[in-house]
Amino acid sequence: MPRLIHYWKDIDELGNIEERVVWQVPESSKHPDAVKYRLAYVKPGSDTPLVLYDNHHPKGHHKHILGRETLYQFRGLEKLLDDFGRDVEAFK
Repeated sequence: MPRLIHYWKDIDELGNIEERVVWQVPESSKHPDAVKYRLAYVKPGSDTPLVLYDNHHPKGHHKHILGRETLYQFRGLEKLLDDFGRDVEAFK
């Protein structure tokens, strides 16, 4: 059963939305690191996040920056949140 281990959402004065959701899940072939996450930064009026990190099956850990998808090397929750925050700051 998934267990929410991190949730944070902020809407700034310009309407930009930053949301971070991380669940602990049973270790499996779909989630070998026992986490599932969705981290997104969206500008108002946009249907697509400027920055999106997720690890859905079958793709595994990856990120989208300006719609371009690349692999992401997961090295723990703290590093994930730091890396996402650094990418978001580039658009603020």
